[in-house]
Amino acid sequence: MKRQLPDIQGLRALLQPRAPRLDVWQARVERAQTIPDLRTLARLRTPRAVFDYTDGAADDEIALARARELFTTLTLHPRILQDVGEVDPSIVLLGKRSEFPFAFAPTGFTRMMRAEGEPAVARAAERAGIPYSLSTMGTTSIEEVARVAPELRRWFQLYLWRDREAGLRFLERAKASGYEALVLTVDVPVAGNRLRDVYNGLTIPPQITARTFVDGALHPAWWFDLLTTPTLEFASMHSYGGTVGSLIDSMFDPSATIDDLLFLREHWDGKFIVKGVQRLEDVARLADVGVDAVVLSNHGGRQLDRATTPLRLLSAAVGAYGDRLEILIDGGVTHGADIVAAMALGAKGVLVGRAYLYGLMAGGERGVDRTIAILGTQVRRTMQLLGVRSIAELDSSFVTLP
Repeated sequence: MKRQLPDIQGLRALLQPRAPRLDVWQARVERAQTIPDLRTLARLRTPRAVFDYTDGAADDEIALARARELFTTLTLHPRILQDVGEVDPSIVLLGKRSEFPFAFAPTGFTRMMRAEGEPAVARAAERAGIPYSLSTMGTTSIEEVARVAPELRRWFQLYLWRDREAGLRFLERAKASGYEALVLTVDVPVAGNRLRDVYNGLTIPPQITARTFVDGALHPAWWFDLLTTPTLEFASMHSYGGTVGSLIDSMFDPSATIDDLLFLREHWDGKFIVKGVQRLEDVARLADVGVDAVVLSNHGGRQLDRATTPLRLLSAAVGAYGDRLEILIDGGVTHGADIVAAMALGAKGVLVGRAYLYGLMAGGERGVDRTIAILGTQVRRTMQLLGVRSIAELDSSFVTLP
């Protein structure tokens, strides 16, 4: 091979160092390519008790592991020679357009993960054109979320409270603030046994003990945010100083029945979604009473360990009752291909929870934006590689479960 002197012009083009980034963490977030990348950053940036509250599940965490394993072991069947130069990942969910086939699930104590909290999540969802469900256990008020994200498709999540009048007051506030849907969570008659929280001694709000002080020294930015922003407390109820489990057991009603659901339905004229369904006969009962949608969910494995994996139930539920109500799913979603697979099996939409919390912990509002960008890119690429231009073209022929 004949040698030559280096091309100075070409060498100059190659030697263009990037300007240094002052915000090293944000640069890391922008370089994240997967949800596990964001999870790694979140673990590094957040105290252990807070990270484990988000990341963990009940007892031996078998239900969560099974959900993730099912998504990673299913088989996708692409078709070839299809025009996929342009794909449209949007869907119609509860009668309105969502730019992606996923929505943000309700999560409690969100400002504990990062001081920006629910407003950061709401603004990111608003920009992306997807729905966001505010939790009753949230740390930002119903009214404040409506104020910071006026164009957001806002859903409000509610539990069955011992204090029925308190539940009705939540509904009235949500109505007045333009929330389009109520998400009633029904799989928490009592608290699941979340061992990570027990071992970490997590309380709401976090308390400074010798253990948390040492952990705080390793995560000074998180503690600085906590101590220099408004007090971390529930926005929709009185503050509480106990564990998550004791809070749930004191406030939620384990004696609630379908009659209590019907009572709330009478007082809510918007869309009505029931979350936490794990048996076909329960889907049937809810279809009979006229709810608009159900979410097949085991609470991300955080309630009953070894519970039904929602994806296993999806096809049967859609086949039997999909013409009577919309069927959504959540649990174990860490990749856009998971979302596409669920849509192919008949889901009307997929709820994402932990994934956006990892982004929030890793990089605040821009971290949530990064979560959406990662999942959206993965959804589009998976559609193209499967040979479909729209979500409506998907069907069960594209997926085989193990």
